[in-house]
Amino acid sequence: MKTLKFKTNINCGGCVSKVTPFLNKQEGVESWEVDTANPDKILTIESDGASEEDVKATLQKVGFKAEPVD
Repeated sequence: MKTLKFKTNINCGGCVSKVTPFLNKQEGVESWEVDTANPDKILTIESDGASEEDVKATLQKVGFKAEPVD
């Protein structure tokens, strides 16, 4: 299992509910959460095969940005 972290523009509960069905269906994503209280809106994913590119592509389909962070 690998932890992926992204700086996003997922700002609020409405945004989270918009991405939820897509991230829940994403192959290789075991669990995820967005810290909307953090100024960088950090998305943390527990990955079992999903790559940074997979997650970025999924979020872009829904209209959100994601930049990998360490």
